[in-house]
Amino acid sequence: MTDQSAPTAERLAACHWPELPKRYDTALREAVAFVFDRFDPVGVVATGTIVRGTPHPASDLDLCVIHLAPFRQRVQRYFSAVPAEIFVNPPDTIRTYFQQEHESARSIFAHMLATGTIVWASDSVTEALCREAKAWLARSDGIAETWLTRSRYAAATQMEDAFDVIESDPVAARMLLSRAVTAMIELECRKRTGRIPRGKDLISVLAAADEDLGRLAAEFFSEGSLNEQSQAAGSMADRILMTRGFFEWDSGPEGV
Repeated sequence: MTDQSAPTAERLAACHWPELPKRYDTALREAVAFVFDRFDPVGVVATGTIVRGTPHPASDLDLCVIHLAPFRQRVQRYFSAVPAEIFVNPPDTIRTYFQQEHESARSIFAHMLATGTIVWASDSVTEALCREAKAWLARSDGIAETWLTRSRYAAATQMEDAFDVIESDPVAARMLLSRAVTAMIELECRKRTGRIPRGKDLISVLAAADEDLGRLAAEFFSEGSLNEQSQAAGSMADRILMTRGFFEWDSGPEGV
């Protein structure tokens, strides 16, 4: 552990740097120096595709900064021409994210901490949060039937609305079909894996789980006629929703 009150240069010297290409290494060091100058952290975790060694041309650095002050903040800046997103939060807020994201099946923050590298920590809080993040990702609480039904209904409604205007307003129909297909992919991914992947991973996760559904999704989002898109969307709806529009259901009494 290192002294939280030490000067920036001293804390930088105590950092544990992941092995990165020079461009990213320079950017990360500049970003962490910025964090030390601007905030009073107890921990800094570097994460994202750059740190995991699978960057894309547009990838950015992600820094999770843990501090004890009662506020959260997000900062986006360039460091050596590399974009960086800096998420500053106290521990209790991060734990709230874990809970909320688990309930919505979108464990973004837990994934960031679970797959990141602790660059600097002044106490055991950061390590504890990273362990908790991994535990949250490992949890599988099942999917409530009410969630499945509501998700089916939401996607089916988008499908029905799209087919309603497919002749009169083809542009709106494409938009609605796109929303419906995205909702269907999210639903199927959650059923198959227990969570909803990031948007850029949706189709690859679906294809890994079901080759035919992945092919239909790729066909839908590839350039094609509206008729071809509607056919692909309809085939996906038959598989995932078991309907292309209205179906009977009852939510039962709910508190207000």
